[in-house]
Amino acid sequence: MRIKVCGITDVKQLKELESLGVDHAGLIFYPGSPRYVAAHGLEASMLKKEKLNISKIGVFVNAPEEDVLRHVDTWGLEMVQLHGEESPSYCERISNHVKTIKAFRVNPAENLIYKVFPYKDSVEYYLFDTMGEKYGGTGKQFDWQLVGDREMDKPYFLSGGIGIDQAEAVNAFAISQKVLYAIDVNSKFEVSPGIKNMDLVKQFCAFLKNQ
Repeated sequence: MRIKVCGITDVKQLKELESLGVDHAGLIFYPGSPRYVAAHGLEASMLKKEKLNISKIGVFVNAPEEDVLRHVDTWGLEMVQLHGEESPSYCERISNHVKTIKAFRVNPAENLIYKVFPYKDSVEYYLFDTMGEKYGGTGKQFDWQLVGDREMDKPYFLSGGIGIDQAEAVNAFAISQKVLYAIDVNSKFEVSPGIKNMDLVKQFCAFLKNQ
């Protein structure tokens, strides 16, 4: 089971995630987020000194293309997650340079397959999160069956208020899914925005990695 821990703002914690076997770390480059890396003093030069192997995913919301690609180069990002209203053509242009994840906020009133269809040839992955009034996570879980009872044409990240208490449910759901790529966690594992409770992360990883 692949695990992504999003909203990382501290180099020491990034190194700890790597030691725990976490596959992906999310770095948020959206100024409206309380986990915006610049607001926490995290700089690209700090990461380059460590030469980490953990995959770094940059999270952006409606950012200019040149800004996204500049961050990819400066920060050594392996993937980009687009969490706004980015068009399929925008996503495709980014995807020509780096593996790209398009995030969708799941609304029970919408047809999810219809919603993702225009992006099927524009990105490598989808990410499904809980619908909220603002961009980014809500800390709330949506009904996974809105994803699970549909045949997705692309690997996806499952996000949205997942905590340590959902570890068994996550494992059971993952077993039933053909293209679930990774579990994405964030606020339920925090001491404060951007600072993780590493003991909880360790427990979560130990359970899911040993199934």
